[in-house]
Amino acid sequence: MMRLLALVGILGGGLCLPSSLAWAKSPTELLADAQMAAASGDSTAAVRLATEAIDADDKFAAAFYLRGREHFRLGLISESVADFDRYIELQPSAASRQWERGIACYYAKQFEKGAKQFELYQTYHDNDVENSVWRYLCMVPTAGIEKARATILPIRDDRRVPMMQVFELYRGQTTPDEVLAACRRDDPDPATLAGRLFYAHLYLGLYYEVAGEKELAQKYILLAADNKLAENPRINGYMWDVARIHATQLKSTTK
Repeated sequence: MMRLLALVGILGGGLCLPSSLAWAKSPTELLADAQMAAASGDSTAAVRLATEAIDADDKFAAAFYLRGREHFRLGLISESVADFDRYIELQPSAASRQWERGIACYYAKQFEKGAKQFELYQTYHDNDVENSVWRYLCMVPTAGIEKARATILPIRDDRRVPMMQVFELYRGQTTPDEVLAACRRDDPDPATLAGRLFYAHLYLGLYYEVAGEKELAQKYILLAADNKLAENPRINGYMWDVARIHATQLKSTTK
């Protein structure tokens, strides 16, 4: 009887030890929590939860993708690039869609890698001015403005105002004033106007920066990074984060 009780005790103890693990979340559940944290703007929690999911399954591609986005939002650019690289290693069929990776490469000064990413994205979506512009921005540091302009990825009809004017600016066929004027055509409501001006200001700032006009670059980037724009439904939240990260970098270099 004593031996039987001892055996029951051992088994009971064994059953108790992993009982807490029964409450542990799966990688998929952890990723869902990370997505919720990201949606609420808590990038630190999102990175922590995505990391827990990766620790549980180091081939969980979606967790690397989300962590790459949230690392970028935290200003951890190298970590962001590494996550996006791992994501496309695990999910090569998604490589052509990774515009976020291209932007991260630009800020990591991995310009050739970024340019190739935007060239690849063109095979997925060939009517996106932003893709063409970011490839131009990646080319300028290594090839110069003339070559970047001569080989700019062609865009036919991006219907978002003022994106075609932005495209013509980068092609050298229009002026910054025309980009800004396009934003006010058709008497847009305040939210629409703010959204249009956000994209105009962001891409004017980037245009001036690679042209070496630092004061104008800072002026427009800071306008795009205005906190009041963070919740504007006409603005892609990730792109507002790009403006915010860029503004933070500018402020740190001018101190």
